[in-house]
Amino acid sequence: MAAVRRIVVIGGGIVGLATARELSRRGDEVVVLEKEGRWAAHQTGHNSNVVHAGLYYRPGSLKARMSVAGNASIVAYAREHGVPVEVCGKLVVATSEEEVPRLRALAERASRNGVPARMVSVAEAREHEPEVSCVAALRVESTGIIDFPAVCAAMVRELTAAGADLRTNSPALAIRTRAGRVEVATPSGVVRGDALVNCAGLHSDRVARMAGLEPEARIVPFRGEYYELRPERRSLVRGLIYPVPDPTLPFLGVHLTRMLDGSVHAGPNAVLALSREGYRWGDVSAGDVAEVLRFPGTWRLARKYAYPTGLAEVLRSLSKRRFAESLARLVPAVGEADLVRAEAGVRAQAMRRDGSLVDDFLVQEAPGQVHVLNAPSPAATGSLEIGAHVAGLVR
Repeated sequence: MAAVRRIVVIGGGIVGLATARELSRRGDEVVVLEKEGRWAAHQTGHNSNVVHAGLYYRPGSLKARMSVAGNASIVAYAREHGVPVEVCGKLVVATSEEEVPRLRALAERASRNGVPARMVSVAEAREHEPEVSCVAALRVESTGIIDFPAVCAAMVRELTAAGADLRTNSPALAIRTRAGRVEVATPSGVVRGDALVNCAGLHSDRVARMAGLEPEARIVPFRGEYYELRPERRSLVRGLIYPVPDPTLPFLGVHLTRMLDGSVHAGPNAVLALSREGYRWGDVSAGDVAEVLRFPGTWRLARKYAYPTGLAEVLRSLSKRRFAESLARLVPAVGEADLVRAEAGVRAQAMRRDGSLVDDFLVQEAPGQVHVLNAPSPAATGSLEIGAHVAGLVR
């Protein structure tokens, strides 16, 4: 009979908890270290709570496979554990004839990824969203909305019942490997295990370096800012309305999402954050900024995107009028007065030294270690699949 392994998981977001859950289900003893005083404190707790269908991602990529499979598994998990979820579908809309070929290409990609999606007429699009403006639309049936922090709470309950050692307020201060075992220093003492799994999100590259690994990519934080529609204007949006993404850009563009509580979120944009946990313009970390500026990939990315794309994102961040104009392309009735500021999120985007953004999930291994170095959206949707994948790599 194989000896029980003790696995140390760093990071208490949805990917870390899903990985810990899978390891526990496979018979391992698990310790989860979360630096904050609560679970799902950063990316998991600051996103749009969308269950993605998987249509955007390169066929065969980890993102494509794990989001399509995860779309089904996370909905099933939520229903099994009493977590609020609704499979409502969404519209991706072309607002000009120039966007129609890109929309058709997106429909083809959805088909290749096994995503249930179909082109619909303008009249049918308006049956779903009476206020939408479009010349063509793609209806994606499997997209949903969910409460991801509540999913994490359910996983915590499962892990607790299984006897896992779950520790909040426990940042990793130092990591070393000795005699084939890993040792992680925390404020309350040293945690020892047979293997290490790094799911630290915004700090995953730093944890990797702390463990003696040179990460393939560096985390560069991008803040995504949101507004909400005023309660009296929520009727403008029934479900989810997305623009046709620009394939040359790494983000999807601002969109409208009806949440489980009936509120309608608008956003996010994408601006470089001045701190890895920089949810506001005033959140500035001199060390984080210096690290970004020293990284050669930052300047190579800036040469590619700073003008006009980056400048437009900054101006939209600073101007509610510009933000409203972006939304009005999708729903013309939305105006500046309809928007109120909502909580922002920060995306941990991995970047290589050549300035390219890592466009797929990135997992790097070392003896006795597995490091999840890039797991932005749709990682929450695919979290159960990522957890199973990572657990399979731990040896």
